[in-house]
Order: sequence, then structure tokens, then C-alpha cells
Amino acid sequence: MLREISIRNLAVIEEVNVSFHHGFHVLTGETGAGKSIIIDALSLIVGGRGSADMVRYGCDKAEMEAMFDLPRTHPVWLVLNRLGVHAEPEEMLVVRRELSAHGKSSSRVNGQLVTMTMLREIGEHLVNIHGQHEHQSLLRTEQHLEWLDLFAGDLMVERKQAYKNVYTELQQARAMRRELEETSRHNVQMLDLYRFQMEEIANAKLKPGEDEALAEEKQKLQYAGKRTDSVSEAYSLLYDREGLSSLSKAVSRLTDIISYDQAKLGPIVEQLQSAFYQAEDAAFQLRDYREGIESNPEQLSFIEDRLDLIHGLKRKYGETIPDILSYLDKITVESDKIENRDEHIERLQVQEAALYKQALELATDLSQLRRHAAKRLAESIERELKQLQMSNTRFEVQIDQIGSMSRGFTEGQTQLNANGMDEAVFMLSANPGEPLRPLSKIASGGEMSRIMLALKAIFAEIDQVPVLIFDEVDTGVSGRAAQAIAEKMSQLSGRCQIFSITHLPQVACMADHHYEIRKQVIDRRTATQVTKLSVSSRIEELARMLGGVEVTEKTRHHAQEMLDLASRQKGA
Repeated sequence: MLREISIRNLAVIEEVNVSFHHGFHVLTGETGAGKSIIIDALSLIVGGRGSADMVRYGCDKAEMEAMFDLPRTHPVWLVLNRLGVHAEPEEMLVVRRELSAHGKSSSRVNGQLVTMTMLREIGEHLVNIHGQHEHQSLLRTEQHLEWLDLFAGDLMVERKQAYKNVYTELQQARAMRRELEETSRHNVQMLDLYRFQMEEIANAKLKPGEDEALAEEKQKLQYAGKRTDSVSEAYSLLYDREGLSSLSKAVSRLTDIISYDQAKLGPIVEQLQSAFYQAEDAAFQLRDYREGIESNPEQLSFIEDRLDLIHGLKRKYGETIPDILSYLDKITVESDKIENRDEHIERLQVQEAALYKQALELATDLSQLRRHAAKRLAESIERELKQLQMSNTRFEVQIDQIGSMSRGFTEGQTQLNANGMDEAVFMLSANPGEPLRPLSKIASGGEMSRIMLALKAIFAEIDQVPVLIFDEVDTGVSGRAAQAIAEKMSQLSGRCQIFSITHLPQVACMADHHYEIRKQVIDRRTATQVTKLSVSSRIEELARMLGGVEVTEKTRHHAQEMLDLASRQKGA
């Protein structure tokens, strides 16, 4: 549940800190007082789109922070773990969002920076906001199949993923076959180019690491004379010009007197003897190295030509020899496809047919699951609608095979798409004797609101979102229907935390917690304040909602009566 929200410098809100509780919460106030800004803040906290215009005038940034108290079994902990966000189920989950006046945004979860994509994924498991216009999604038939699949449960998720894996392979095989069929003239031209390139690379007989070895050998041959002169001079300095002889004489002189000061002279003599032997060994190595130096102009010319050839191939086909050889493998495969085009097409057709058969079997299985789920969903919605004063309503999920001929399917084939072979349409008959028709053809705004509320009631148990927010969903509803909506939200609050922004006293009186949103002018600046109402304050607010500008004793009495009735209703 949402324990607390803190908002600073958002629109007309300067600073608001509100604590919440279990149950049904309503937010009421005059039009324009800033009720929807509270919902906007929650939307931003869970990854909603924000803009610099939302920052309070004259401020550098807007800050929103929410604290959630969630059970260990809630799915958001698994999401946080997968995203690498450290969080302990025993502690509160704190989500923070900042929006700068320059349009920049930053988000943190338990103090750890997260991206907007991560925040949205986390937010999907925390808050579900149903606004005044969300019922329009009921008119989009593509949304109906998604809701049906969600209602069908975990088995549908598992089977649907298996289908999508096969369908992806089918699409890839179909695309490859189509590519081979549609590019014949271009392929003939490419084949000539591939043959030339394959011959050029193959004739070079490249070996990985060859260019580095040749470059090293080239450097040796290029400077053979300079190496010979320098090594010869070094050898001469050591061996022919008394270099070693001087060291030997120094050792001999010191040996004559070592007995007079063994402690000091002994280590020095040992160092000189070691230096003599090392210098002598170095001199012999220099002599052998000099004798091995080769000067071969023909070999140098061959290496330079070979390196020029390799550099030319690198400019055309890749930065390294492995890249060139990789390109050779690639064009060899492409050339084989072109040369053996008919065989490849035939192989892909066989593969495509096998994948289509497998996909069709899985799609048929999905369709059966959907038909079973459709009956259960229709029964659940009719049961919910009966409680929402739509007792004569008939609801049905109509499932048909995909109607339009899709590209890639031959005549007579069952057409498939990423979701299988089905299209789903929610059908409704609001009055006895009327036929079932699509929602978009018959449902009024009030009916749409109640159907959406029925769906939310059903899916609240499935998606485990702990916070449901209804932003003036009772627009276009009055009388007993409004009372039924209020009762339904009150019932829902037993399973999750419910928030409702409303102008209807029938809804407000059913709440467990009532907050008033009021706009005030302080120091010539407008600021919105949020106050949790006491029992007496609730009576005044309900009386205002009932009577408008003038609050009388009759409206107060009526408000008190509504609260008493609501209390008895919730107790029952």
C-alpha cells in the first residue's frame, strides 16, 4: 500500500505531505483546486511523462516522493532484483522523482538512480491509474484480446510465449524465402561481384597474424646494416678494447689486498667477478647475433609487396585479416544461396511449412484456452455489472479467426499473427431484447465507466497492483448507479488500496478516509493544500457537495444521514 506521498513545487502545490491508510480514500474539492495534480504526482512517481511546464513558477525543480509498504510475496521485489536495484522486503520501498525547470528528469528507488524505462517497469506493479478518458481503451478492439489473455492466467502466458517463439522462426523463414524470390536480377549482378571478391581473397592465401609477423621481419631486414655496425662496435668495446681485460685487472689488484679487509673488499670483488662473467657472456652473444644478421634485398622486396597486398585487401574487406576471412565466409554463403537459389527456396519452403504447422497447432491451443477464459470472463463481468445497477446486461467475448488476408499466407491457410489466430471483441446488450453489439456501437459514458470498474475489480486480484486510483470515473453517472459505483470501490478496498477523485457525495460518503483539496492565496501566491477531514469536517464537505454555495442545516443533516447509511452499508 501507499503509506505516504510528499510533493514540492509541482504546479500550484508548494509543499504537501500526506499519509494514507488501508481502505477507500476520496479526494474532493472545488473544480480547479488541484485534485488531479495529486494524481499527476503519483503518475510521475511511477514513470509517467513529465514536462518543464509542471514545475511551479519561479522554482528550479519539482520533487515527488512516495513510500510503499508491500508484502514479501509482492512481484515488485522480483522486478527490483532483476533490475539490480537493492531492496529489502522487510523495509519500505521509497520512490523519488525530480523534474527540473529545464525539462530534465531523474528518478531514484531506495536512493539508487534508475532509468525511466526501469521506473515504468517498477511502477506498473505499484499503481494503476484509471482516468476519465481511460474508458476509450474499451473501444479499441485490439485491447480486448490482451485483457482476455491476462484473465486466462499463467498457462496462457506460458503457451503464448511458446507460440511466439515458433511464430518468430516462421516469420524469419518466410522473410528469407521472400528475399530469395524477389531479388533474382540483383542477385545475378551480386554473384559476379562475389566471385571476383572470393577469388581475390582466396588467391591471397591469408593467414591470421601474418601481417604482424611480416611487419616485424621487414623492420629487421630494413635495418640489417645498422644493426651489424652497432653490434660490431659494442662487441669491439667489450672484447677488443680492453673492456673485459680492465675488469680482469681490477679483480686481480683487489685480490692481492683482500686479506687486509675481507669484510669490506670481499663483496666488491664478488660483484666485479660477476660483472666480468656477465660481460663476457654478453660479448659472446653479441658475436653470435652479428653472425646471424641477414641482409636480403630480394626478401625485403617480397615482404613489402606482400604487405601492400594485405593493406589493399584491408581497405576493401576489413580492418584485420580475421575480418577479411570472416567476410570471405559471409560472401561464400551468399554466393551459395544465389547459385543454388532454387534448392534454398525449396528448403525454406519445407522449413516454413513445418513451422506453420507447429505454429497453427499452438495457435489452436491458444484459441481453445481463450474460449474457455471468455466464458469465465463474461460470467465475472455480468456478475460485477449486476452489482453496478446493470442487472439486465448481457456481456460476451466474441472470438473470431483473423479476417483479413495477411501477407505470406496462401489462400485456404488459417492466418496467424503475433498473438495467434484470434481476434476478440467485447459485445454488450444493455437492455433486454436487444442483440449483442460491440461496445463502441451502444455503450454510453456511464456504462463505459461501470464496465471499466467491473474489469478493474476482476483484474485487481490477478495483477496484484496494491494501489488503484480512479480519477473522476463517476462522470456521467448519478443516482443509484453512482451509489453502486461507490459500493463497488468500497468492496475493492478490501483487496487493495483505493483512491478516488470525485464530485459525487454518494461516492465520498462511502470512503474510509476523506481528504479535502483546497486552493489558497498566501503572500500573493496560489498554493494547494491537502487536509484529512475529521467527522465534523466531512459533514461540512459533503453538505457543500450536496448544496453547492450555500450550506444549510438541512444539507448538513442530509450529509450526516448519508454517512450513517454508508457506515451501516459497509458494516453489512
